[in-house]
Amino acid sequence: MNAGRKGPILVTGAAGQVGAVGRTVTGLLLDRGFAVRALVRRDDDRAAALRAAGAEVVVGDLLEPADVDRAVRGTRRVYFGMSVSAGYLEATATLAAVAREAGVEALVNMSQMTVSEMDIHHTTPSHQQRQHWLGEQVLAWSGLPVVTVRPTIFLETFVPLAGPSVRDRGRIELPFGQGKTNPVSAADVARVVATVLADPGPHLGRVYELTGPRSQDMHDIAREFSAVLNREVGYTDIAPEDWAAGLKQAGVSEHVAQHLVTMGELHRAGRYDRLANGVEFVTGRPATSVREFAALRADEFGGIRRS
Repeated sequence: MNAGRKGPILVTGAAGQVGAVGRTVTGLLLDRGFAVRALVRRDDDRAAALRAAGAEVVVGDLLEPADVDRAVRGTRRVYFGMSVSAGYLEATATLAAVAREAGVEALVNMSQMTVSEMDIHHTTPSHQQRQHWLGEQVLAWSGLPVVTVRPTIFLETFVPLAGPSVRDRGRIELPFGQGKTNPVSAADVARVVATVLADPGPHLGRVYELTGPRSQDMHDIAREFSAVLNREVGYTDIAPEDWAAGLKQAGVSEHVAQHLVTMGELHRAGRYDRLANGVEFVTGRPATSVREFAALRADEFGGIRRS
């Protein structure tokens, strides 16, 4: 089995939630014959599935230095990804300290596209986005050999955010205004990460911005859904304050809600109107389009099968 230079490749966040990048990266690397150590928060059915696939599973917390040290020791390549969390910056610094001491030869860091437009004088209201920007600074200061991946909003985000309204009312209901967006598939992001981890040398020090193949406003995206789902889908621009109230009512944490509200504001301001070729540059395959994604997940959006 190919294990890189020495030891397995560590994948954090391997159990995954929305998008499940870490879980997909684990599978892709195992398919290529690499040994993979998967770090998960709890030993549940998802952890069992990772073991069954051939991964070495380590249960631990990215905020606990001893857990991180246990996960990193013996590895030489690391993928660091963490869901939206108030402790993200602490986890980044902890991993950087452990990885530097362990002599990691390559660290792939999952950041965010918004960081590309941020500096000391230009940040965003999102504490999560600020943490990603600061996290990149911490990794730069660490001197570690880092490859930074900056995806825009995931296509998979539309499943929980817009899936119910599309299924029930035939409407995408989001506070994105007339702003354009160019979401990227988490599967494409995982392919980029796995490709880099399989042979990190040519990528060290690089930053890869990842988007889909076309920037569109939400009315255009609704038409893409209509074509695939075989029923009329429209777009309703909801007021930001109404969306914020809905998130609070749904029990979304303050940190996550504040990040999502900021994401809506930035969409309205046109900050997600971006086009980058990172997916195709790294993997040699074009990024998944909105229409292709909607076709793959049609059942979740209430698609109607043609007779």
